[in-house]
Amino acid sequence: MKIGRFSIAQMNFTVGDISKNLEKIKDGIEEAIRQKSDVVLFPELALSGYPPEDLVFRPQFIESNLEALNALTLFTQGKDILVVAGFIDKKEDQIYNAAAVIYNGVLADIYHKIFLPNYGVFDEKRYFTSGKTIPVYLYKQMRIGVNICEDIWYPVGPLHYQTLLGNAEIIVNISASPYHAGKQNYRETMFSTRAGDESVFLINCNLVGGQDELVFDGSSTVFNEEGVLIARMKSFEEDFSTFDLDGDSVFRRRLKDIRRKQEKELTSSSVELPFKIQIIDISKNMPRKNKLSSIEKPPVVLATKSNIASIYHALVLGTKDYAEKNGFEKVIIALSGGIDSALVAAIAVDALGAEKVKGIYMPSAYSAEISGEDARNLSQNMGVELFEIPIIPLFEKFQNSLEGIFKGLPFGIAEENLQSRIRGNIVMALSNKFGYLVLATGNKSEMSTGYATLYGDMAGGFAVIKDVLKTTVYDLVHYRNSISPVIPQRIIDRPPSAELRPDQKDTDSLPEYSILDKIIRYYVEEDKTFEEIDSEIKNTDLVKRVIRLINMSEYKRRQAPPGIKITPRAFGKDRRMPITNGYGN
Repeated sequence: MKIGRFSIAQMNFTVGDISKNLEKIKDGIEEAIRQKSDVVLFPELALSGYPPEDLVFRPQFIESNLEALNALTLFTQGKDILVVAGFIDKKEDQIYNAAAVIYNGVLADIYHKIFLPNYGVFDEKRYFTSGKTIPVYLYKQMRIGVNICEDIWYPVGPLHYQTLLGNAEIIVNISASPYHAGKQNYRETMFSTRAGDESVFLINCNLVGGQDELVFDGSSTVFNEEGVLIARMKSFEEDFSTFDLDGDSVFRRRLKDIRRKQEKELTSSSVELPFKIQIIDISKNMPRKNKLSSIEKPPVVLATKSNIASIYHALVLGTKDYAEKNGFEKVIIALSGGIDSALVAAIAVDALGAEKVKGIYMPSAYSAEISGEDARNLSQNMGVELFEIPIIPLFEKFQNSLEGIFKGLPFGIAEENLQSRIRGNIVMALSNKFGYLVLATGNKSEMSTGYATLYGDMAGGFAVIKDVLKTTVYDLVHYRNSISPVIPQRIIDRPPSAELRPDQKDTDSLPEYSILDKIIRYYVEEDKTFEEIDSEIKNTDLVKRVIRLINMSEYKRRQAPPGIKITPRAFGKDRRMPITNGYGN
C-alpha cells in the first residue's frame, strides 16, 4: 500500500520577521516528527512572510531569507521527514516565489511559482520571475507534485501536467490566499473540480493571519481523488493536522478513466508542452519504513462559518494582528454612542481583551444625552475604561478665533467639520501621550461618499470597518450580540447621526443605506455603468448624485488609514482610481 502520512502546519507568519518565522517552522517540523509524519507542509513564502512587497527590492532582505533557508536545511539533518516551505529564491539577477523541498539536511529541489497573480491586491509580476519547470517527486513509493497558490487556479496548469504526465498521486499546493466574503466556498469549489478532474489527492496548506489590509483565513483543505472534501482545518486561527493518504486509491480510479488515457497519449506524442516536466527521486536507495501502527484518518471536516460570522472573525483577526505585530499594547476608540464605534469596540475587545481597549466620549453641544448614556453602557458591558472630554469649550474658542473671518456667514459644513477635527486632535493627543493605536470607525458607505471628515473622524492608525458597508454593520452587530448582548439595543435602533448640528440625521445628506449600499456595490465592486445601475435603482438623479460623491471623494480615501479587506474589491490596492479624473461615469 502506498500510504503516506502528511502534516499541514497552518501558521501565522509575520512579514520580515524571518528569524521568528524560521523558529515557527522548526517547531512545526518537530511536531510533525512526533506525529510520525512523512511530509510536513508550510504556507507560501513562510520564511519571508506574505506579501513582502518592496522589501524584496532590498538585497539584504533576500539574503537574510536565503540564510534562513540554509539554517532550515541544516535543521532537518538526520530527520526522516520531507519539508515543503515557501521562501524567496534568487538565481543570478532574478528572484522567484519558491517552494523549498528539503529532506534530511539536503535541499532536494526548489519549485518556482509559474503563474504570478497581478490583479486586485496582487503585484507579483512587479517582483518575481515565472518558473518554467514542473517537478514530480518520488518519495517513499509516492509521487508528489508541488505547486504554489495561483498555479492551481489554471485548469491546464502545473497540476494538470503533474498528474497527467508525471503520474502524481498527491498534489501539494502551498498558498497565501487572502480572505474576502465568499472566497472560501469559491476556492473549495475550484479545488474539488481540480481533484476530481485529475483523479488526485489535493492538499492545500493556506496561510492564516492579518497583514496590513489583508487577512488570510487558513481553512486549509484536503480533497480525495473523487473531488470530495475529506478535511477542512480551522478558519482564522493557527491549526496543525496530520493524516494518512493511500495512493493506491488514485491508481484504481485512473484505471477506469478512458478519457484520461486518451488525453495522455495525445499530449505525450503530439503537443508541445509549455513547461518542462521533471521527475526527481528524493528517496533513491532509501527503503520504505513501515512506521505506521495504524491509519490516521483526515481530521474532521469543520463546518464553514456563515458569511457574517466569517466577516466578523476576519475583522477580529485583522485587528489583533495589526496591533500586536506593530507593537501596540493598547488601542483607543472614539465612542459616539453610535453603531459604528460600538461595533469597532466589540471587535477590538474580542481581538485584544477589554484591558487593552480604551474608549473616549467627546460630547458637543449637539450630542444627545442618550448618546453619552449609550457610550457608558457599552463600555460597562464590555469592561472598557471610558474617558470623557467635552469639546464645547474648545469649539467655542475656535469660533471666537474665526469670528472675524467668518462674519456674516451662516453656520455650515466648516463648523460641523471643526467639531470633528477637535475630536481628532484629542484622540491623537492621547495616542501620542500613552502610545495607544487609534482605531478609526468609518465604514465603507461613508468612505465611498466622503461622508467623513479629513483629520477628524478619519484620524487614526487603523480603520477596522473601512471595507464594511453600513447595512453589513448592522448584520455584524446582530451577529456579535447573538454571542453575548454587549451592544445596547438602543444603539441599534437609533437613526444614525453625526450629531454636528441640531437634529442631524445621516439621511439628511445621504440616501437610505439600503439603497446607497446597493449603488456602492454596483459601482465600486462590480464596475457597473450608470445606465446599468439606474436600470436597477430607477432613480436617475439619486444614482448620478451618489456616483458623483464617490468620484469626488477619492482624495479623502487616499489619506485614510489602512483598513481590513472583506469584500472582493476594497478601496486601496484593489481599486486604484486617479484623483484628478475628468471621466464622470
